Amino acid sequence: MDSRLYSQTLGYNGKGGNNAPSLLAAGMVIDRFELVEKLHVGGMAHLWKVQEVNHRGDSRLELIMKVPRIKGGEDPATIVGFEVEMMIMPMLSGRHVPKFIAKGDFTRQPYIVMERIAGPSLRPRLDEVPLALDEVIEIGSRVATALHDLHRQHLVHLDVKPSNILFRDDGTAVLVDFGLSRHDHLPDLLDEEFRLPMGTGPYMSPEQVQFVRNDPRSDLFALGVMLYHFTTGERPFGQPETVRGLRRRLYIDPVPPRSLRPDCPPWLQEVILRCLEVDTARRYQTAAQLALDLQDPGQVALTRRAEKLQTSGLVKTFKRWFFALGAEPARNRANVVDQLVRSPIVMAAVDIDNATTELLQQLRETVRRIVLTEPGARLACVSVMRIARIGVDDLVDAEGRSRHVKQLVALKHWARPISKALNLDEGRLTFHVLEAPDAAAAIVEFAQRNQADHIVMGARGSSAMRRLLGSVSSAVVAQSPCTVTVVRAAGAAIGAEETAAAVAPAGDRAAAEARPRGR
Repeated sequence: MDSRLYSQTLGYNGKGGNNAPSLLAAGMVIDRFELVEKLHVGGMAHLWKVQEVNHRGDSRLELIMKVPRIKGGEDPATIVGFEVEMMIMPMLSGRHVPKFIAKGDFTRQPYIVMERIAGPSLRPRLDEVPLALDEVIEIGSRVATALHDLHRQHLVHLDVKPSNILFRDDGTAVLVDFGLSRHDHLPDLLDEEFRLPMGTGPYMSPEQVQFVRNDPRSDLFALGVMLYHFTTGERPFGQPETVRGLRRRLYIDPVPPRSLRPDCPPWLQEVILRCLEVDTARRYQTAAQLALDLQDPGQVALTRRAEKLQTSGLVKTFKRWFFALGAEPARNRANVVDQLVRSPIVMAAVDIDNATTELLQQLRETVRRIVLTEPGARLACVSVMRIARIGVDDLVDAEGRSRHVKQLVALKHWARPISKALNLDEGRLTFHVLEAPDAAAAIVEFAQRNQADHIVMGARGSSAMRRLLGSVSSAVVAQSPCTVTVVRAAGAAIGAEETAAAVAPAGDRAAAEARPRGR
């Protein structure tokens, strides 16, 4: 193979051509699937709308068949990439990927049948850049959420770009085209068989250029490139076509977005440039942490990145070029989920208005110990301001001060000892006051939306009324999508239900209730 980059350029919903192999035609049946309509023909594969002949599956689901173009003379990497996708797709599930239906073997007819996502890809939006800032932020938040879900499933996509991102009718982002991806539990055929960077030039991370394929933060770099392009109308590193051109991103700074678009807020520049850091340790450590900042920009900690209006000077650029010369990152055997485990989102649910001083102190100490053991953790301190379901709420106290602001100040005061003790910086500590009539539902919804890994909350002493109606903590334990730790003040009575489920991860609560366990 020559020094060209291998790039999987097939667009999932692109427009077709007229050069499909003559062996495929509408009405033809491959295994149990009838070809209905040709949707797209690309350089590596073609896509057909198909229907299941015997309707063994969900007849309401529209199906699409992806068939590799094998006419002889193809780049071997394209064939291997299709093999990779055939292995990976059955391993994935959830709303952020197309549902896998079936696959065909290379010994007869290779294909992949999957759910057809009817919504558009982001590719057409490139013709309209720069986009409205609200849309850029919304796109980034939805794609980051989808990426975190894939990373949790042990996958690094490694080809995140607009044509590989679609949206369902409800706005859920869907990632497609896994021919360049790497899965922790599968052999990495591309790494084993080829010695060239794999990816799409403008979106490849520095570590991909250096042949590292197991770091989920590579996908965050690619998302940063997209956000930069959608914000400014320019690509941060151009469109290189050679390995030498790709390596420029190891030492050349992108032009700060605010220099190209003055109305870009400093916080958004901070987020974008953090995604584009060469050193993975200086990027967001998980997609969930990135999504949290995009959804709550007021909490973004501003650094020198936000202030930059020019690229680095010649001397600094030369130094970076010199140190990048021949430098290769150390290859580690860490898997994708290891990176997520090192950088969880810990959510402290604090009942500022009603908890006793002793309970608040115990909760603070528990949170401190948990974050201390997780050096990459992001701590989100959350308090719920109860509002009436019906009627007008009194949003100010007797002295005319905003209840929301008062609660926010109290929440920050509660967390100050944790911040000082652990020296939390780089936006690792955020504060959120939620207004809701149901505190438990608000806590669970926040955890779900921000993909929290661990909820730590207090529980007041039990009483006959609380046992009858149920407590906030027990409701959170029952509904939470993640691990929950319930803290009580020393000497308080402990309800059996809360103790049993206090630290149970979602999906394992039945076992936890049968075998109570402490932390």
